[in-house]
Amino acid sequence: MRLLLINPNTSAAMTARMERAAAATLAPDVALTALTAARGLPYIASRAEAQLAGSAVLETLAEHQAGFDAAVIAAFGDPGLIAARELFNLPVVGMAEAAMLTACLLGQHFGIVTFSGTLLPWYEDAVALSGLSARCACVRAVEAAFRSVSEVQHELEAEIVALANRAVTEDGADAVILAGAPLTGLAARIADAVPVPLVDPLAAALGQAQALVRLGARSPRAGRFARPPAKPATGLAPALRRWIEWRDGDEP
Repeated sequence: MRLLLINPNTSAAMTARMERAAAATLAPDVALTALTAARGLPYIASRAEAQLAGSAVLETLAEHQAGFDAAVIAAFGDPGLIAARELFNLPVVGMAEAAMLTACLLGQHFGIVTFSGTLLPWYEDAVALSGLSARCACVRAVEAAFRSVSEVQHELEAEIVALANRAVTEDGADAVILAGAPLTGLAARIADAVPVPLVDPLAAALGQAQALVRLGARSPRAGRFARPPAKPATGLAPALRRWIEWRDGDEP
């Protein structure tokens, strides 16, 4: 099995961290290729930035998806997820949706904890888009400042632990999601400090991508996610333009 991991942030260090963390969640027969967005922001923190990142995700998928069994969009908030599912012929999994669905298997209500208040509106939108608002106990962010997004999980570890515990005691969360690619790997390190299951979104997304491939999930030919008809495109990245203009039976 071959999985493609796309980091919509432009931080290669973040991609490397996620690639290292992914090793613990991959079956022996799974090979992972991790790519970093060629354009955009070092880390996505708003809905406007997510819109830009979503375009980069589509470009990256168009150029690299051939030969892969599934793809993972490795940013909480899932930039480009719905469009990618509509456009491409392989399962595409987003970290936010995968984390929330996984958390729903662990309890009735989940909480989301992240490292910056700037992220809250985007993450709240992600909950609504998933249709899981009734299962979401809270979306909370640490108020303390941090110096480096690459080291934020270490800088704010104590504050994140405290906030995760508040999500349990004050909001009634049965599981807590540690949201944001910079927090990848933190859940395993602080698991004993929080009395409910912690969900690592990358691990959830990789696990669900593998499950979809093993279940033999096929692309829809009808319905809301059927591929749109081909049409001419102007000014797009060449691979994405070819994919959008590609008609069934042709080679993109």
